[in-house]
Amino acid sequence: MKKIYSLLLLVFLVSCQEIEPRHPINKKEVSYITSSANHNKNLFIEEERLLNQVAKEDSSYIYKKAPSGYLFAYINKSSDYFKSPQKGELVSFEYSIETLQKELLYNKKELGIVNYRIDQEDLLPALREGLRIMKVNEVVVFLFPSYLCYGYQGDGHKIGINQPLRFTIERLY
Repeated sequence: MKKIYSLLLLVFLVSCQEIEPRHPINKKEVSYITSSANHNKNLFIEEERLLNQVAKEDSSYIYKKAPSGYLFAYINKSSDYFKSPQKGELVSFEYSIETLQKELLYNKKELGIVNYRIDQEDLLPALREGLRIMKVNEVVVFLFPSYLCYGYQGDGHKIGINQPLRFTIERLY
């Protein structure tokens, strides 16, 4: 009986040792994440610089900066009588997509009229962001960074990888 108690006491004492944390085996993954984060930061800074440069060179509009990083300018601004859309409100709009150098990629006819319920349906983040600030009958030019458009994939046709774009959106109602 004493042997059993001695054995249990020994097991108890050995199991109370301080546990050492395990170190990661694959350190390469950590460096990949770090390099990916650095790449994205640099891409963000470069696109921001590029958008500001394009806006500065475009003397026909006065661009404003939105908190989420895009720039916009009004071609046709509605009166204050109209309100910006609320969540769930149905809006109808037309838009075209161009490069920052104003080369047309997709025109309004190709893209057609789109009906969208604000913040309740899937839509390109750039369009969601733009429509939130637009009132009825407004036409706005947007300069969007790639992360709000088609990102690192492009669209597989005319829009390249990490390509910032110029959208012209007309809100119909």
